[in-house]
Amino acid sequence: MTGSEQPGRAGRPERADQEAQPEQEAQPEQEERARLIRAWNGARRSLATGPAEGTVEGRLARLAADGAEAYDLTGPPDLYGNADGVVGELERRTAAALGTEAAAFFPTGTMAQQAALRCWADRTGDDRVAVHPLAHPVRWERDALRQLTGLRVVHPTEAPRLPTADEVRGVAEPFGTLALELPLREAGFLLPSWEELESTVAAAREREAVVHFDGARLWECTTHFGRTLPEIASLADTVYVSFYKSLGGLSGAALAGPQPIVDEAAAWRHRYGGQIFQQWPAALAALVGLDRELPRLPEYVAHARTVAEALRAALTEAGRDTVPWWLVWPRVPHTHQFQVWLPYGARELTEAGARQAEETGTLLFRRWSEPPGAPPGLSMHEVTVAASGLSWSAEDVREAVAAFLGFLRETTAPG
Repeated sequence: MTGSEQPGRAGRPERADQEAQPEQEAQPEQEERARLIRAWNGARRSLATGPAEGTVEGRLARLAADGAEAYDLTGPPDLYGNADGVVGELERRTAAALGTEAAAFFPTGTMAQQAALRCWADRTGDDRVAVHPLAHPVRWERDALRQLTGLRVVHPTEAPRLPTADEVRGVAEPFGTLALELPLREAGFLLPSWEELESTVAAAREREAVVHFDGARLWECTTHFGRTLPEIASLADTVYVSFYKSLGGLSGAALAGPQPIVDEAAAWRHRYGGQIFQQWPAALAALVGLDRELPRLPEYVAHARTVAEALRAALTEAGRDTVPWWLVWPRVPHTHQFQVWLPYGARELTEAGARQAEETGTLLFRRWSEPPGAPPGLSMHEVTVAASGLSWSAEDVREAVAAFLGFLRETTAPG
């Protein structure tokens, strides 16, 4: 009996039309998703390139062309991430960029952090991790810390920002590791000041805890902190970084730190099934990102501040009759990403953005969401400003907002 042939009351398979019902219900959603992607990909102007844009053929051709400038393509592909191949080269360049002794490539950031926190729990003898409740391992990994590693979690604060030194000192129970997500995405890609970060790390050291940075987007933090990547990474015992968030890679991540802990984490990578036979496409794309995107991130951060201010000005000009409430958060972006909140449903806002892309060729907003815990009818969009957004002037942003609100009025009009 196949999975779709569930027995009926008489022990016989359900009727074909009953079997097809879930698939029929899913089909409109699939069609709508395909339509949105066509609208987004077909736009002539956008603030950043989306991960689903382009074709497989086009992206392969671009990877071959760009990769030839980042790595010698005449060599053999990697096998199990061998040190003398493209994966090994990526690990060496990543460690050099962060100023750490070593780095290990992982297929996912989730796996990289699981391995790191597990290693630190073994070394400290304490299975408790102090981490923000909005951090990725708590919010988006299906309780993997507890289910896979047997770790326990304590929260220094529930405020929508990174914990302060006093909050770390005030945690009521011991913990072996303090994990800090830099920036804290769910709170608006927020960062503390450099002095606050130093104090928070020092407070963890006072409690004899190690410090791990969840740095999926650490690459773009240098502007806000006014420090180099090695200076930032030096505050932590280990650092995780992503190669597709900010750097535009295909996938993959790295764990960086002292050689012994990186070697130990690599052993857990194997146990978790992360010792993949060939990973050269992802590693090659990451090398391209290190060469091309990493040097440009400060420029993206600076322009994101121009875009955010223009959005604020445009929403103010629209007036309360059009937009009764709005929020651009943070007021001055800490990285090249920030949040926009509007008092409409996510479906209506996403539809307005898609229609704007289809009818004008300008893509201002992609998919909106209604975050858990937010009041009903209040939606949020994460704005990213990258290479394609650098050509947008403040006036371009204001015009795009005005057009978007026009489509929104049509989308939300009665009848």
